Amino acid sequence: MFIYLSKKIAIPNNITLHTVSWNNDQGWIACGGDEGLLKVLKLENAPPDAPPTAVAAENAGTVSGKGSAAVLGNVAAGTKGFSVPSNLSMTQTLDGHSGSVILSTWNIQQRKLTTSDQYGLIVVWVLYRGMWYEEMVNNRNRSVVADMQWNREGERICIVYEDGAVIVGSVDGNRMWGKEFKTQLAFLQWSPDSKHILFATKEGQLQVYDAN
Repeated sequence: MFIYLSKKIAIPNNITLHTVSWNNDQGWIACGGDEGLLKVLKLENAPPDAPPTAVAAENAGTVSGKGSAAVLGNVAAGTKGFSVPSNLSMTQTLDGHSGSVILSTWNIQQRKLTTSDQYGLIVVWVLYRGMWYEEMVNNRNRSVVADMQWNREGERICIVYEDGAVIVGSVDGNRMWGKEFKTQLAFLQWSPDSKHILFATKEGQLQVYDAN
């Protein structure tokens, strides 16, 4: 087994990142940080029969585009046992947040990205003709989002707020149900069959609820 540095990507103005989320099924990476920064990068694996050294040479240089990200370097892949690096084929800056972007989660089945910032604003982004566009916006205006996750089928999203509020919504934006916990929530996770939701509090307690 070999571990090596495949690629470095520069973030403009040395802005601090707070969330990085990888859609490993389709090659998208979302990066969110201070000052409303939200970038989506596209990774494409090189063909399996491509010579490593040729791919490394092809990748060298700068990738440009809207909100360009500089590729600072690639490790020479001529060493035996090294795999072929991925190509950074696209970078797009998404405008929709004014505060620091602190959470990001993918809906792989529906090809959607959901992000939230320090003010509790939630934005759902949708892929259309190779570009990402704002589809829905929601702000409860009472608390910051602690965690949010789509279920495996990509049909429902659960959102938990730091003040204990929980909201489950459908992929088309309709609210399905909500609940108020008398404790501060930190994390959530869907069960594999989407029938239950596991909540974790800041005190270290775990609570399981019926998702319906």
